[in-house]
Amino acid sequence: MTDFALNIRSRTTHFTQRLWTKEKVWLFIAGLLTLLFIFEPEQAGSSAQFAARNLLEIAPFLILSISMAAYAGASGADGLIARAFSGSAAIMILFAALAGGLSPFCSCGVIPLIAALLAMGVPLSAVMAFWLASPVMDPSMFILTAGVLGIEFAIAKTLAAIGLGLLGGYVVHMLNRTGRLSDPLREGVGNGGCGGAKVRTVRPVIWKFWQEEERVAKFITEGIKTTLFLAKWLTIAFLLESLMMAWLPAELVARSLGGSGFMPIIIATLVGVPAYLNGYAALPLVGELIRQGMTPGAGLSFLVAGSVTSLPAAIAVWALVRKKIFFLYLGIALTGSLAAGFLFQYWTAI
Repeated sequence: MTDFALNIRSRTTHFTQRLWTKEKVWLFIAGLLTLLFIFEPEQAGSSAQFAARNLLEIAPFLILSISMAAYAGASGADGLIARAFSGSAAIMILFAALAGGLSPFCSCGVIPLIAALLAMGVPLSAVMAFWLASPVMDPSMFILTAGVLGIEFAIAKTLAAIGLGLLGGYVVHMLNRTGRLSDPLREGVGNGGCGGAKVRTVRPVIWKFWQEEERVAKFITEGIKTTLFLAKWLTIAFLLESLMMAWLPAELVARSLGGSGFMPIIIATLVGVPAYLNGYAALPLVGELIRQGMTPGAGLSFLVAGSVTSLPAAIAVWALVRKKIFFLYLGIALTGSLAAGFLFQYWTAI
């Protein structure tokens, strides 16, 4: 083995050992599964299978985003990407919201892509617009929503997704001008997300980064760090989601969302955060509730709020960004979902 390969292997081994030593989340996951196997063995097997299946489903998104971020950092292309988003904020936010409304990402699947964009230095305003709009609607979800709830509901959900992205993007842009939202990523996750340093510092881009030892080492270490970080938090998120689905009866959710008027819209927005199952499973539930008398506005609020801020997604976001960014994301999502429900309810009442 060459000195170059030995050096890369030594750095990778040391880096991996340091990460596993300092992290406690994996121990919590192991402890949770152990308790389940002791007291609820059947549920333990179901939860483990659920987490593994969902991790495999989003693996392509993980691999793509992690490779993209690691390559951009190792080659120096992250500076180019950051500068590409340094134009008009209004245009960038609009583009990001539209792209998010058409992208095929779920609330958890979008997390690794967001981590990659923020680590590259893409402005938080554009990222937030994409982040909020993406989980709400995609082409396949539009077709399914139209089939279950009607074309009017599908169009309203699409407009809500884009509107939510625009709201988040412009709110973040205004706050960011005061300097309050610098360095959105948690320490150790990435290199910040405002893009200032990468835009101001022009570095040469080495596309064939594998020709330089230091860049190869950076590619490997960044890839391992991001993979382990996302894997642990998404694993615990999917485990908790499986327990929520098993121990939170759908009938209880149905009773909570029933009724008419504007109060159910508020309740649906709040209930949508912890009680949301997934986009496809929630559609027939909402359809049946509407047939039983629930207002369409409450149904839309439940779907929008749940898509963006479901418990698994919220856990992943909490692990990714600093507290103030997390609560801002949560506040914008709930406010936008509530507004979408009120507007849709007003529209259907005309």
